[in-house]
Amino acid sequence: VQSLHVHPVKSVGGTAPDAMAMDPWGPADDRRWAVVDPTGTVITQRQQARLALASSRPLAGGRIALSAPGMPDLVVEVPEPGPLEPVVLFGKKVDTVVASAAAAEWFTSYLGVPARLVHLDDPAVRRPVDPDYALPGETVSLADGYPVLLVTTASLEALNALIAEGDHPEEGPLPMSRFRPNLVVDGPLEAWAEDGWRRIAIGGAVFRGVRECGRCIVTTTDQATAERGREPLQTLARHRRIGKSLAFGRLLVPVVPGTVRVGDEVRVLD
Repeated sequence: VQSLHVHPVKSVGGTAPDAMAMDPWGPADDRRWAVVDPTGTVITQRQQARLALASSRPLAGGRIALSAPGMPDLVVEVPEPGPLEPVVLFGKKVDTVVASAAAAEWFTSYLGVPARLVHLDDPAVRRPVDPDYALPGETVSLADGYPVLLVTTASLEALNALIAEGDHPEEGPLPMSRFRPNLVVDGPLEAWAEDGWRRIAIGGAVFRGVRECGRCIVTTTDQATAERGREPLQTLARHRRIGKSLAFGRLLVPVVPGTVRVGDEVRVLD
């Protein structure tokens, strides 16, 4: 494992810890919060690329610290148990709890549009994994659809080589941050080897490999500037179309919770 990544607020920047506790629904503290518009629809970088420039950091007790250009830092407490607020994520409703008015004011000021922050209070029951791919009882946080995203440096190197040969070589090479992974794996691997990983063990955790990760416009967004380009989607469309997906990375579900650390060996079980 070369690096670990946690994004407490969906579509907002996160942190790279040396160790990560893996819960059944994904990394602890990962994507437990989301920004929503007045209709309750989740706002992501698809609609607001400037979310890339904001940062969220997990604190003790589930709290988070927010920062962004031109904004004062803000610590947001976990909301007290209260009425559940259904929000819409990719067309489906998820029950959440609304965070403080201060958090709403912070995101409204930063984005320039009305916004609120919500918290997923109980990831064990609130949102099931896609039933077409899930086993009974599997749940996920506010991640796009699955608990964990793994990518390999070998596949990124191969993708960047393809971009260099394509129509827009000036847009490469792309950094790993474009893909917002949880687990980055380095080592003497063949490109795209992770496509075939059905079950892997890392540290104290075991994961079930579910499917490829279909990529969207967020990958074209420079996470340091919020500017959009054409890559990697153009190259993925030419070289990495799997079914309806422009594929990069492997989606996983933890089947044995445990702690994962930078430097841990990745063991492919089958």
